Amino acid sequence: MAGVYVHLPFCPYVCPYCDFAKWPHRRSAALRYLSALEAEIAAAPAFAAKTLFLGGGTPNVYPAADIARLVARLRTRFSLGSAAEVTIELNPDLSLCEEFAAYVEAGINRFSFGVQSFVDAELAALGRQHRGGEVVAAVDRARIAGVSNLSVDLMFGIPGQTVDSWKGSLAAALELEPHHVSTYGLTIEAGTPFSVWHAREPAAFPDADREAELFSVAIDRLEAAGFEHYEISNFARPGFRSHHNANYWANGPYLGLGVGAASYLDGTRSVHTRAIDAYCDAALGGSPIPGTSEHLEGAARIGEAAMLALRTSQGVDVASFAERYGIDFLRFYEPVLAEMSAAGVLEVNPAVVRLTRRGRFVANDVCAAFIAPA
Repeated sequence: MAGVYVHLPFCPYVCPYCDFAKWPHRRSAALRYLSALEAEIAAAPAFAAKTLFLGGGTPNVYPAADIARLVARLRTRFSLGSAAEVTIELNPDLSLCEEFAAYVEAGINRFSFGVQSFVDAELAALGRQHRGGEVVAAVDRARIAGVSNLSVDLMFGIPGQTVDSWKGSLAAALELEPHHVSTYGLTIEAGTPFSVWHAREPAAFPDADREAELFSVAIDRLEAAGFEHYEISNFARPGFRSHHNANYWANGPYLGLGVGAASYLDGTRSVHTRAIDAYCDAALGGSPIPGTSEHLEGAARIGEAAMLALRTSQGVDVASFAERYGIDFLRFYEPVLAEMSAAGVLEVNPAVVRLTRRGRFVANDVCAAFIAPA
């Protein structure tokens, strides 16, 4: 399976915690960027993709007609059939949620709403301009338009967030009857306004113990509601896992289009420049898009595959790993596995290696140990 990711970097406003490649929306810049994307699409290697993901930024700052034309070009270039999973990320601000029917008509069949919280004070702390009530109205509009696969993103570790307020957001999300829920811990990214705030007033942010408690509440509440915890940050009702993201975790091939987008093809990871003018100039001029690339071989390739697999509930299938990468996983990583098993963060048996519940709370540290085996 191969996926295509398209980055649409414009936002109606810029959130103070975000370090993605993004810019405040201006119609002239957004139109030039679309032209650059179309040029990159035309020059991209053609292959049959199984998934398409329109991410941002805020894709729904564009008129739906622009999005529909873009999806049509992508369908043609990458042979996306009617059964392909096509996702669009959406800001639930009602001023941006007017044209859902046009998205559905264009073949977009999975809507992912960036909710973050249903508590207005927490949304204000995050710099978000929508409010909890708007999310309910936006989801109602999506259902009326015929959307049958809905995902919501929630965030924990927000300044001022409590266990009770987090439980309230989870309950409000479940009342919408989504098919998929992603829960992300707030990350303090260098160079953002939040990094300045955190350096000045660290006590305003939940500490590691509180974040672990919030994550535990999410796991318990969502699993009790019938969701599968299929990846560290992701929960789905049976049959509604994100196929696009699952391809990432399976170390499958994907093509990234747009400024700052990443690709992984034929063992090479590449990342486009985050400078939007340089991206547009190159794409429109027919020149190679500036960026970086790295061909993963040997232990680096194996370690990345192990790290990605361990983020999932399936973990590492030992037999499949040997077939794909030509190594005995248990022997190759024997010292690491012994250490992590003794610490109670990994379940290790002859057929599979996966995180324990305890391991889910320190997943980044556990997975990182496989990048450079002892």
